[in-house]
Amino acid sequence: MMEFDSMADLAHHLMQETVGGLIHVKKGLEAAAVLLEETAKEEIGHYQEAIGPFDSWAPLAESTEARKAAKGYPPDSPLLATGAMRDSITHETEGWEATVGSTDPKMVYHEFGTARIPPRPVFGTALYKKLAKVQKLIGNAAVSGFVGGDPIHPSLGYDIEGSPE
Repeated sequence: MMEFDSMADLAHHLMQETVGGLIHVKKGLEAAAVLLEETAKEEIGHYQEAIGPFDSWAPLAESTEARKAAKGYPPDSPLLATGAMRDSITHETEGWEATVGSTDPKMVYHEFGTARIPPRPVFGTALYKKLAKVQKLIGNAAVSGFVGGDPIHPSLGYDIEGSPE
């Protein structure tokens, strides 16, 4: 059992524990954002199957394929032409929030669709595919911070390495 010489010593100890825990959680949030960014980028250029509330991607129109072929872009690679849209996908972590998105304004049309373009969601499906891993990353970080960074026993369910995607 720990003993403290004063209330100030106790307060100092608790503050250090709290800050240490918060640092761990922020690291977990950053790891989750990196995972989602990588997953979203991997979706570009490949037809996606239906998952959760998201429908499978519709095939590209013949006119779109012909236009892409004329410019020398790869065939059967939805949302991929030059790679600029894929490369515009980034993440930011600030405070207790992480944002994964694209700086390409066309991405929103593809994510949600328009009257002429069927939706080809990238971010929604990336999160849906990796939700369990994101929860484990952040949960592991929170528990690690709470227990002072000690390894967490796999029986608690935060075993990142052995968990399925």
